[in-house]
Amino acid sequence: MSYKFKLHQRVRMVRSGASDALASDMDAFEIVRLMPEDRSGEAAYRIRSPKGERAVRESEIVALP
Repeated sequence: MSYKFKLHQRVRMVRSGASDALASDMDAFEIVRLMPEDRSGEAAYRIRSPKGERAVRESEIVALP
């Protein structure tokens, strides 16, 4: 399986209807684990921010510059 994002890369969650304005540090997450693909075959990740940690699909995040 191929991953679009790498460990320790900074990303943000995709929000429907949101503008592409730069994300603040509160919106930034760090990839802390590459997880196996889900049932649909999409890559998954564990991401962490100061607010906590969560699992996301690859389509739910975008890279920060």
